[in-house]
Amino acid sequence: MVLSRRWSAFLIAVGVWTWLIWPRFGLAIWKDDRAFSNGSPTSFLWVHALLIVASLAIGTTVGVLGVRAWRRAEDSTAVRAGVPKD
Repeated sequence: MVLSRRWSAFLIAVGVWTWLIWPRFGLAIWKDDRAFSNGSPTSFLWVHALLIVASLAIGTTVGVLGVRAWRRAEDSTAVRAGVPKD
């Protein structure tokens, strides 16, 4: 399956958005009063840390797929135009 450039750009944007938003959210969670109790991490912190890690992994995967789709769209456009591949 070859995605259009528009969908590829959307996937790349989702990946970038994920990496812009979730680390900032992680800092906010870290600074939250509910994150630690007597110096030990609470379940509040652990649950949010797991959510952040999972979201970053998914966002990275989506972004990589977007980049691969973008490159593939380039190749298929060149093939349709009759440009030989190197």
